[in-house]
Amino acid sequence: MSMLTSEVFQGLACQRLTLPCGDTVLVALQGAHVLSWVSQGRERLFLSPNNLWDGQSAIRGGVPVCFPQFNQRGKLPKHGFARNMLWHVEEVAQIGEAEQENEAAVGHEGSHMVFTLQTNTATLAIWPQAFVAQLRVALAPGQLTITLTVNNTELQNDLHFIGALHTYLAVDDIDLTELRGLGGSAEWDSTVDVHGVADDVLYFDGEFDRVYSRGEGATIQPLHLQDGTATLQIEQSPSWAESVVWNPGEGKCAALADMPAQGFARMLCVEAAQVFEPISIPAGGQWVGWQRLTVS
Repeated sequence: MSMLTSEVFQGLACQRLTLPCGDTVLVALQGAHVLSWVSQGRERLFLSPNNLWDGQSAIRGGVPVCFPQFNQRGKLPKHGFARNMLWHVEEVAQIGEAEQENEAAVGHEGSHMVFTLQTNTATLAIWPQAFVAQLRVALAPGQLTITLTVNNTELQNDLHFIGALHTYLAVDDIDLTELRGLGGSAEWDSTVDVHGVADDVLYFDGEFDRVYSRGEGATIQPLHLQDGTATLQIEQSPSWAESVVWNPGEGKCAALADMPAQGFARMLCVEAAQVFEPISIPAGGQWVGWQRLTVS
């Protein structure tokens, strides 16, 4: 049986799931933020040691939930408000072998936690929209699946949002890291505002900030992150229209107060995202989007 424990990490209330095999995931109630995923004895997520940990500032690293805004594409705080607010633990449960999870079988024994954020006075002050958001964090041996569900609880109005699961993956050395699987996708390099087509293999030398679109109806192939001798498979649901790949590079990293100067060399963000066109949920409707990480 898996084990659930409540603990305090850097002053933040957290929930931890641990499987019999030793795999574990740690989630802060602030932002339902996944802070750590250890699988096969290795930390798979990057978490900056320079965070403020004041319970209000955004946390750099892990898996921030960007909702209902991506970056500064709107009038809300950068990446929206969900990552800075307290979520509530809704459910903890075992996963059966045959359980289906949002169109894809988990395929292993494991457990999951569900966290909820809904309309409150703080959200209404900056975003006049009724909603319920849930984050499901499912842990199985060698696998982590994070699912965001957004419910529009308005009686008449549509809900519009953009966002992302802003996943920071740990790497041993960014200079030796490769990402495969995006070849042929439409690519927008935001650092120089140039549109093009993605190469079969992405390498990282300096600041890298690009958005990849597969095209409507296109099959979304798994991505493979090669980090020395380790490989991580990255999948996302078709309900996310884009993938974002980001590394600040040495120059920009040095200017980030919540990052160590050489932190860029130990991380790569590969995000399931909705960047260009808002998702629209009719009154009473629901949207579901997930990202799955598998050690291979």
